[in-house]
Amino acid sequence: MSRFWSSIVHGLSPYVPGEQPKQGTFVKLNTNENPYPPSPRALAAIAGATDRLRLYPDPTALKLREAIAARFGVTVGEVFVGNGSDEVLAHTFQALLKHEAPLLFPDITYSFYPVYSGLYGVSYVEVPLDASMRVQIADYRRPCSAILLANPNAPTGTALPRAAIQELVTEHPDQLVVVDEAYVDFGGESAIPLVARHDNLLVIQTLSKSRALAGLRVGFAIGQRPLIDALERVKDSFNSYPLDTLAIAGAVEAINDETWFEETRGRIIRSREALVRDLAALGFEVLPSSANFVFARHPKHRGADLAAALRERGVLVRHFRKPRIEDFLRITIGTDEQCGKLIALLREMI
Repeated sequence: MSRFWSSIVHGLSPYVPGEQPKQGTFVKLNTNENPYPPSPRALAAIAGATDRLRLYPDPTALKLREAIAARFGVTVGEVFVGNGSDEVLAHTFQALLKHEAPLLFPDITYSFYPVYSGLYGVSYVEVPLDASMRVQIADYRRPCSAILLANPNAPTGTALPRAAIQELVTEHPDQLVVVDEAYVDFGGESAIPLVARHDNLLVIQTLSKSRALAGLRVGFAIGQRPLIDALERVKDSFNSYPLDTLAIAGAVEAINDETWFEETRGRIIRSREALVRDLAALGFEVLPSSANFVFARHPKHRGADLAAALRERGVLVRHFRKPRIEDFLRITIGTDEQCGKLIALLREMI
């Protein structure tokens, strides 16, 4: 009942995730899930860890942090793990982003950023993307306490090169730059190699997308030790056992199975390229994508109408009722068969 709510609850506007249908058979191209299963090695490790479920998991998730550190060439002390990159982001907002000067992030980006800002009392300013829906580094040359960028950006899919991120962190030595790389494995350049030279850079990734473990909830951050120490202090004041035994076991093998990772992400990239060609042939404007989705609009059809018509025909895509992007559809890259069904329906409709 609302009479028992804390004062902060009344002002919250919670994040709204993409539809997860409870009934019916849909082609789900709306939540950026991987169309392929996780690494068989990860699945075997999860099954093999069930005999340890009566015990608490390692509160430091050391084996997973060691695997991530080895994969990216950093030290274990420079790795933080959490329940999906969303939890890592939440701890980042609480531990590192609450200051007097505002936080900066794009006006069109992951919609959890303003939600967390409201939850943790972080003042922020939205910096408009340019006319081509891209981030311009020059637009962030303004007073701030920190900068948060999704790279590749969501929902647009556009990406900055690593050199641009280096320019950003170099121009803001006294401000933290957080780069959310949830989709970087599908064509972006990771900023992780810059961490060793910049104490004001924190890079966050997830195993939900390119490692096909959205249901396991594993994310991580890489940064110099003082930043990781801040995240650990918040985590240990909130939940000392954030990752469960199955998540740790599966994530370690997902990180280590480089062959499966390269094979499946390569298939998604090739399917994306084919989907972009097919959409363009139907008259869609498609933004350049470095993610496992595309952002597209048709000059003669409203985005809401297309999304509704596709849903009636059994295909889910994501539509955002927001200024500047209300006619765009965000379309997850599925299997070639799923993308083919989408194109066939659009061809009939358009």
